[in-house]
Amino acid sequence: MADSGPAGGAALAAPAPGPGSSGPGPRVYFQSPPGAAGEGPGGADDEGPVRRQGKVTVKYDRKELRKRLNLEEWILEQLTRLYDCQEEEIPELEIDVDELLDMESDDTRAARVKELLVDCYKPTEAFISGLLDKIRGMQKLSTPQKK
Repeated sequence: MADSGPAGGAALAAPAPGPGSSGPGPRVYFQSPPGAAGEGPGGADDEGPVRRQGKVTVKYDRKELRKRLNLEEWILEQLTRLYDCQEEEIPELEIDVDELLDMESDDTRAARVKELLVDCYKPTEAFISGLLDKIRGMQKLSTPQKK
C-alpha cells in the first residue's frame, strides 16, 4: 500500500468559507489512520472515519518554484563572474525578483538592477538584459499581505 500523506491519512479538501464567513480560510481534513479512535473493532463506525482538522497556509506552484530556483542559481553564477570572486565574496546585495516583477516597464527594472550593481567595475548590460529576459512571464511568489 502506498503512503497516503501525513499520519497515513488521505487529505480531503473542504470548500472555502463563503463571503461574510468568520472562518480564517480553507481547511484540509486528514482521515485518521486505521485503528485510530472511532474505527475498527469496538469503535463507533456509524459516523464514518474520524477527521482531524489541518490548516493549509500557502500554496505554491512547483513549476514556478523550480523556475525561481533556476533563476537564483543563474544570478549567483553571473554575479560571481561580474565581481570576479567566489559566491561567499560577492558584495551584499539583494536582487528582489518580486520587486522587479511589480515594476511597470523593463526600463525601470533595468534602472533598479543597475542601481544595485553600482559597485561592479565590469560591464553589467549583458547581465541586466539576460535577467530581464529570464523574468519575463514569471509570476510573483510573495503571498498577498492581510490588511
